[in-house]
Amino acid sequence: MTESARPPVRSALWVPLFDDLADPVVAARLAGEAEAAGWHGFFVWDRLSWPRPVRQVADPWITLAAVASATERLRIGPMVTPVARRRPAKLARETVTLDRLSGGRLTLGVGLGSDRYGREFTRTGEQPDDRLRGQMLDEAMGVLTAAWSGEPVHHRGEHYTIDGLRFLPRPVQRPRVPVWVAGYPGRVRPLRRAARHDGFFPIDLEHADQLAEIAATLTGLRGPAATPYDLAVALPPGADPEPYVTAGATWWMPDFPPDVTLDRVRGVLRDGPFQVEDRPLPLLVDG
Repeated sequence: MTESARPPVRSALWVPLFDDLADPVVAARLAGEAEAAGWHGFFVWDRLSWPRPVRQVADPWITLAAVASATERLRIGPMVTPVARRRPAKLARETVTLDRLSGGRLTLGVGLGSDRYGREFTRTGEQPDDRLRGQMLDEAMGVLTAAWSGEPVHHRGEHYTIDGLRFLPRPVQRPRVPVWVAGYPGRVRPLRRAARHDGFFPIDLEHADQLAEIAATLTGLRGPAATPYDLAVALPPGADPEPYVTAGATWWMPDFPPDVTLDRVRGVLRDGPFQVEDRPLPLLVDG
């Protein structure tokens, strides 16, 4: 593996849209403050519900539209959206519209989701089986990729049908909107899925050695790929991102609890993004 100069790791706020943050006006103002303070991204949870004491929950897509309108440089997106509970044709329209509204700043975080917190799948009649949701996710991503091309989509799969529909306009970003795949460390399927896209977001990462193993596995799965690739890590506020940056992280986010207050988020925001000295770091791919 070769070494080459790489830009400093980028920092993003990653917030649950619950209670204090369930107002899209508040979230948009917070994103504006983050941009002014030098942060690089603003990502939001995509949940329908959460157990008590959480009571209020905002829609991520409408909130992100407000954030896009209130900012100019921040990379934005849902982190992550459970694709299996969204129709891919509708998601195609939403992602393109948000990408164009933001001037090409959308990153789409995708994953299986979980019924563990709030039972949002079983309580709304959605698919609770992880294996089937994984199949739906993979099939839907094929539909999305085809839709972003601007060419007519002809798809007849196990879960979805698109009969010659053309999705225009295309996204601002070419060839498509960047996609980060979420998954738990130690599971191969999410890594195989992530290798086909633009980044990986490990859930419940415990130590930097895990990230180094993930980076090595992705290098093997992707082969001699020349395209940039992101590894985004969420760490508790106050944790040192440096070992994770050394292991290959390209994005750092403070990992807030679901009942975080607006004041707490603002406190972390004002501390500013993580700063790392500008030095050669190991690339994720062989060169």
